[in-house]
Amino acid sequence: MADLFLKDQPQDMPRPLADRLRPRSIDDVVGQDHLVGAEGTLRRMVTGGKLASIILWGPPGCGKTTLARILADHTDLQFEQISAIFSGVADLRKVFDAAKLRRQQGRGTLLFVDEIHRFNKSQQDAFLPVVEDGTIVLIGATTENPSFELNAALLSRCQVMVLKRLDDAAIEILLQRAEAEAGKPLPLDKDARLALKAMADGDGRYALTMAEQVLSEDSVLDTEKLAALANRRAPLYDKADEGHYNLISALHKSVRGSDADAALYWFCRMLNGGEDPRFIARRIVRMASEDIGLADPQALTMALAAWETYERLGSPEGELTLAQALIYMATAPKSNAAYMAYKDAQRTAKDTGSLMPPAHILNAPTKMMKEIGYGAGYEYDHDTAEGFSGQNYFPDGMARREFYQPVERGFEREIRKRLDYWQKLRDAKNG
Repeated sequence: MADLFLKDQPQDMPRPLADRLRPRSIDDVVGQDHLVGAEGTLRRMVTGGKLASIILWGPPGCGKTTLARILADHTDLQFEQISAIFSGVADLRKVFDAAKLRRQQGRGTLLFVDEIHRFNKSQQDAFLPVVEDGTIVLIGATTENPSFELNAALLSRCQVMVLKRLDDAAIEILLQRAEAEAGKPLPLDKDARLALKAMADGDGRYALTMAEQVLSEDSVLDTEKLAALANRRAPLYDKADEGHYNLISALHKSVRGSDADAALYWFCRMLNGGEDPRFIARRIVRMASEDIGLADPQALTMALAAWETYERLGSPEGELTLAQALIYMATAPKSNAAYMAYKDAQRTAKDTGSLMPPAHILNAPTKMMKEIGYGAGYEYDHDTAEGFSGQNYFPDGMARREFYQPVERGFEREIRKRLDYWQKLRDAKNG
């Protein structure tokens, strides 16, 4: 396996700035204070000299590989590194066999597996016995949610540590280190420096790669020139991964929270990431039904109309109609009363089984059915003075249930008045 610290590399070989500035100690790591700070779990492992098997989960460029290298440098374990992209079962077998032999000789093995989520289930299962008996200490790095991509059995034998995307303060530290390494400031004006941090999108490696390009420029760059120098990176969003679900969750909750501005932001983030607008259109319909309901009966009509308009216009014009619908949903009065009533009625229907409707509301198309009481005593509501008979429509022997509880918002305020009025008539009739 290659030496992780490139000690055997000729010193005159050109090395990228991001590699030259890679932290060599835990004190140099930025943006991960929750793990490497004074009370951080990884710092305690380093200072205590005892490593457990770990899964490092975080976005690209946040320091997963760097932390693995630092942990390797602070242990007397034999360090081995593989990538799940380029390795298979045969490679794993060689590593495990070597680790078993090494263990017989009294020395342990630390195995770093990059992109560990790329291994399939059977390959992941291969780790179980050697991690279980201590043949190897496993450090896996992944950009994907381990709970989705890694076997539960493997996860139970490892500690999952979440690394954060680097914030602007952490990126600024990296840029200052780049300037110190180069011996000159980055030729960027104030706005361009801010733009570079935004382009990095939390990826420290990308920030240093961009800094290396900028340092080769002779004149000070403004935002426009910086954009021309660098092809703006694609947002960290994949319709098939966790980011897809995180952003649609953020969009839905922003609408539910009546924040139209945040909803528009997440909407545009998803579109910029290549999301199918039809997926968002379906979710807007769900918002109208689940979170607004009868507080604004027009919401569902608006959502369906926006979806249909998008289908007729296509992109990009049709996306404006979806944005309009989102604003309507976010600013509409909210009620989940219909949703909760439906769920409650579902549970009750399941619990009560096959109770028959009361006989008085059953049709009696035959003489025999009339003779046994079908339809007897039914009151035609339109014939009453109030247009409301107040009869019981639940099964005989089942207490009346009030599933639907409208809120005092929007149109449901009017519905509440109707229900209260009908209950008053019902009480007067049955009292």
